[in-house]
Amino acid sequence: MTGLFPGFGEWDLPVAPGVALHGRSGGAGPAVLLLHGHPRTHATWHRVAPALAAEGFTVVCPDLRGYGRSAKPEPDPEHRVYCDRTMAADLTALMSALGHDRFAVAGHDRGAYVAYRTALDAPDRVAALAVCDGVPLIEALERADADFAAAWWHWFFFGSSPHAERVITADPLAWYRPDESRMGRENYADMVAAVTDPRTVRAMLEDYRAGLTVDREHDAADRAAGRRITAPVLAMWSRHDDMERLYGDPAAIWKPWCERPVQTAVIDSGHHMAEEAPGEVAAALTAFLSGR
Repeated sequence: MTGLFPGFGEWDLPVAPGVALHGRSGGAGPAVLLLHGHPRTHATWHRVAPALAAEGFTVVCPDLRGYGRSAKPEPDPEHRVYCDRTMAADLTALMSALGHDRFAVAGHDRGAYVAYRTALDAPDRVAALAVCDGVPLIEALERADADFAAAWWHWFFFGSSPHAERVITADPLAWYRPDESRMGRENYADMVAAVTDPRTVRAMLEDYRAGLTVDREHDAADRAAGRRITAPVLAMWSRHDDMERLYGDPAAIWKPWCERPVQTAVIDSGHHMAEEAPGEVAAALTAFLSGR
């Protein structure tokens, strides 16, 4: 995928015993870590990462644990192997291996949960946080009314059904319906390779199972303890997704979790903003990270 990430280096770096993350990095300047969502890989950022590098940032794009070409360790009964706290620890180890003591992190969809968990668990490492199309996990679950359940039923199917893995692996492309014309050929191919691997499907489901259990517990404990995100925060959401319909003003939900005022950006796209409106996403991130 050198055509997607011109000038970026590719790596597989160990971050925990038996676990290596695959990804790419490039550019020079302050470091920004970009985290993909479900069921994408790091290639979802292929239209944003080079633009950020051109603006003077070092851009790091990994496949999260279990996703893409990163390691897929055996799950555990408590779902801690694929919880956000474990993934956040992967990322701080990754950034240390790449020589970045301080970094900004931006996450989309499931990656947003890992991003804010990283900011909560490693406040000395995270210089800025951007969350894209998401609110804190516990806040989403506590607002999960019939409207949410109808729109986002897959959360509960993935997280609770014993049949989910069998159903998805029977025909992953029919389930996920990736659109090559929107994604771009190489990004599409990377996602197809991932979702047609049963090990990836199992790992992605474990991410959702952790979300309904241990991740929620971690959020509840942090909220009860009054822990808040100390870094500057940008809340971004897609105009044509359902964030505003479900939550009204998503930034208002983030506000109690943050020590500083929450900045906002609304992107004129559907859910996969980095693929559908990369110029807007790159511009919003550049303005936020540069303090413009």
